[in-house]
Amino acid sequence: MKTYFEPSELIINTDGSCFHLHMRPEQLADRVILVGDPGRVAIVSAHFDEIFHQTSNREFVSATGSYKGKNISVISTGIGCDNVDIVINELDALANIDFETRKLRPEMRQLDIVRIGTCGGLQDFTPEGTIIASQTSIGFDGLLNFYGGRDEVCDLDLEKKFLEAMNWKGSQCIAHPYVVHANEELLNQIAADDMVRGITIACGGFYGPQGRVIRLPLADPEQNTKIQHFEYQGRHITNFEMEGSAVAGLSRLLGHRALTCCIVIANRVAHKANTNYKSSIDGLIKTVLDRI
Repeated sequence: MKTYFEPSELIINTDGSCFHLHMRPEQLADRVILVGDPGRVAIVSAHFDEIFHQTSNREFVSATGSYKGKNISVISTGIGCDNVDIVINELDALANIDFETRKLRPEMRQLDIVRIGTCGGLQDFTPEGTIIASQTSIGFDGLLNFYGGRDEVCDLDLEKKFLEAMNWKGSQCIAHPYVVHANEELLNQIAADDMVRGITIACGGFYGPQGRVIRLPLADPEQNTKIQHFEYQGRHITNFEMEGSAVAGLSRLLGHRALTCCIVIANRVAHKANTNYKSSIDGLIKTVLDRI
């Protein structure tokens, strides 16, 4: 295992902070909430009893504070699994690499990471307002395929069955989907008995990858119909979002506990959407803060 990290591989700013997040190791709490929207960091941190640190760089905004005696960091990722690649790797570096020596710390520090976001429901039983905890994530983004150990953390049987059901050929499936489960202990802790435990697809875009047609046709016009009817061991795919697979996959590879929780703001089966969801997501934020 690599123990020293060269300046070109792990870029550290002159103030001792990591390159993108602009956080220093002492500013990171063991409990981390991820949000896509940088503006949502202020909504989460408004519930803190005290704020210790705040940073901002591009779409990466962060705040660390205390909530009911727990230290919590909230960080925005922006949209997409490519940004999550940056955030999870830099969070792990902050937790487990000594920035002075550029060497691994002798003991691993495990983080609890919960992504809070919005999603599109794919079943009749996931109408607008449903909260879905992603027990399983299917990544359409291809990110985890670039990392060693990918097969060891993925559900290869579910992957195989899903690909068979989709019957994709040639350029219809450029990025091989990967399937990762959430940390079971964290899932039970956060989802409790009042969230739907779903299979979530993380897409590499908002329009075509999620089966939306505006002016461009789809490579597979039947994609969403096949997804909605897919069944594995009595479970169905519940929702679309855009970051959860990378959160789950990278966290599992690095030894952290992770989960994604999203509120449905559009149901693709009913063709309905609710843009006035801000009060509902604040309720989800409070729930996660209490349970993390």
